[in-house]
Amino acid sequence: MIDTHAHLDALDDPGAAVERARDVGVTRILTVGTDLDGCRRALELSDAHEGVFAILGIHPHEAAAAPSGAVQEVCRLQSHPKAVAVGEIGLDYYRDYAPGEAQRHLFDAQLAMAAEIERPVVIHSRAADDDTLAALAGFPGAVVLHCFSSPRLLSPALERGWYVSFAGNATFPRATDLRLAATQVPADRILAETDSPYLAPQPLRGRSNEPAYVMHTLAALAEARGEDPAELEAHIERNATECFGLS
Repeated sequence: MIDTHAHLDALDDPGAAVERARDVGVTRILTVGTDLDGCRRALELSDAHEGVFAILGIHPHEAAAAPSGAVQEVCRLQSHPKAVAVGEIGLDYYRDYAPGEAQRHLFDAQLAMAAEIERPVVIHSRAADDDTLAALAGFPGAVVLHCFSSPRLLSPALERGWYVSFAGNATFPRATDLRLAATQVPADRILAETDSPYLAPQPLRGRSNEPAYVMHTLAALAEARGEDPAELEAHIERNATECFGLS
């Protein structure tokens, strides 16, 4: 199994978490940088652990604080052999930690960079559906909707052939809309993630999330879709391998 989105640098002991993941069959983890320091740390962790790869980008919360030349530096870091995508990037009007104009400018710049170097993009979108769709309208590469939480984005995502990734919040009792959305995603476009240390799945809610717990999300998605977990796991593995160009 693969955890397609984790913030290993935010865990107390990333190495121990990687080992616990392996113990339950999670053999590949994509760890995410959200600012320049986080991107460098993600690469360090990918170098230190077999099966760990890095997604590198500047999060929309960092749009106001990102230094001049940040996108160029992310582009340089993308040359690392274990860097596999640009992300998580996008728009967040819910928290509003950065002005919308700054977020949109940063998002557009990173999309242009990703298109130039032919990398997939991992998208954060919260309370920004229309602007997210508009920004991505001309993007030529693979798109992953990370931690899918907006059913309104599902139809355009499927029309455009994007990947849809579900996190631990899909296991919450009241998240019936997310589980319904999961039933509508084609087998060749579904992904699963933890977004650890956030959003621990229902059986472990209240605890710090970690990559091993993606198995709970897998089980909930398989139940909702009426599939065998092993079959869904195989689909997710193939999808992630294709999307991120993994070996």
